Amino acid sequence: MLKTALKPQWILALLGALLVASGFVLLSQWQFDRSQTAAPPPPGTTETAVPLTGHIRPLEEMMGFQADQIVTASGRFLPGRQVLVRDRLQQGEKGYWVVAPFAVDGAPNGETIAVVRGWQADASTPRDAPSGQLDLTGRLLPTESPLDESPAGALGAVSTAQLINLWDVPAYSGFVVAFDVATGAGADAGAATTGLEPVYVGPQPQQQQINWLNVFYGIEWVVFAGFAVFLWYRLVADDYRRQQEDLEDAAEALRGAQGQDTQQTIPEKEQP
Repeated sequence: MLKTALKPQWILALLGALLVASGFVLLSQWQFDRSQTAAPPPPGTTETAVPLTGHIRPLEEMMGFQADQIVTASGRFLPGRQVLVRDRLQQGEKGYWVVAPFAVDGAPNGETIAVVRGWQADASTPRDAPSGQLDLTGRLLPTESPLDESPAGALGAVSTAQLINLWDVPAYSGFVVAFDVATGAGADAGAATTGLEPVYVGPQPQQQQINWLNVFYGIEWVVFAGFAVFLWYRLVADDYRRQQEDLEDAAEALRGAQGQDTQQTIPEKEQP
């Protein structure tokens, strides 16, 4: 079979199979790399406030290492657009988050970010958000998966996509849980000033996440790479088997022809 594999046509085919397999291996490596989110920042790094506009860009997916960061932003709340998000616990009691769009100063196209202003126990209409120029500090969190609205009209999640459709304004991915809100003059404009309870979200556990879907895709590409080489082997084996069958047929035909010649050369016995 080695002689068959060393034919020029099969050597070229092997090079092609190895080239294809190499491409599949590179794709698998890419998938495996994507299966792990970027390593979380060192403990304590997220607790040092950084400007929101320098930390993430509008309309771009938030990466794992960007989430959980305490950020600062200046701007103003858009009036008349507050929403309630149900099933939020505050000291063991279930209630509602009050979420409002915050127009961020310095955003490229006037984008907003959803801000959790505070918590309330019931679904009553909250008081209006503070007006005018404000400075806020809070923890940046990734967007949640959208859920259906409740009969009372409260949302089931802080979903950026859902809020963009509801507010009809461009926005950053994710949302900020406001810890501190102040006017330009430094006066407090936080949750308590509008009858809400402040919401505090602590730093999340420092752990690396694995995306098992990307792992599965990576394994698929490895299988494809192995199949490319196996296909070449099968084609060579089939060619070798055909050659062996042709040789056996030729040998059988030769034996048949020799048998006929032998019968023709045997002299007939003379009659007594």
